[in-house]
Amino acid sequence: MQRTIRAPATSALLNEVFTPAYIAGSLLQTNPFKTAPRGRGERVLVWPGFGASYASTAALRSYLRLLGYRTSGWDLGVNSGDVLTTLNVLKKHVMLESENARIILVGWSLGRYLAREVARDCPDRVRHAVTLGSPVVGGPKYRSIARAFAVNQGSLDEIERLVDERYQRPLTVPVTALYSKSDGVVAWQACIDERSPNVEHVEVRTSHAGFGFDARAYQIVAERIAQHIGEAC
Repeated sequence: MQRTIRAPATSALLNEVFTPAYIAGSLLQTNPFKTAPRGRGERVLVWPGFGASYASTAALRSYLRLLGYRTSGWDLGVNSGDVLTTLNVLKKHVMLESENARIILVGWSLGRYLAREVARDCPDRVRHAVTLGSPVVGGPKYRSIARAFAVNQGSLDEIERLVDERYQRPLTVPVTALYSKSDGVVAWQACIDERSPNVEHVEVRTSHAGFGFDARAYQIVAERIAQHIGEAC
């Protein structure tokens, strides 16, 4: 499939330098605790991005825990980018976690892609997925660090083809996809899913690194989780 999307220029990584400013600005505009709807002990799994670990999602997990959700990250160490192997491990984990009730998945960057694809494969176990700044087309191809990723994972074109093949199985779980046109790592156009009708796209003005700490993103995550829990009741 021919696409006109281009990975962000290396200079776009400068946007990531302004992450503290984005976070500070979001806190001035939004109080993520004051008006956020509360949970009632629902299970939420939060997964990190490429090259990141359990610790990177600590702030987001703590926020959701304070709102009343039962949260956890993962115990797989650093997200190495080995999507196929990791996907199988996470699906087994979700099957165990969802024995009593369907769960919610939240993923950041590559963790977002994994959350989405686990939801695709386990629709009877996942009620909603929230994704933060991750491409749904092309895999790593439309990232500013695409070349570095390709050294470890092979041809970017081949990875893109494999990602496209996943669409042969429809995505039926509702997904809320946050993206930013200020993202210095992922081309925002690659975050738009034009093939799955039950995906809601929400723009947030932040950097790629800022997704994990931005007050506006936190507020949206809390609102959409509560909304889909309410719809499932």
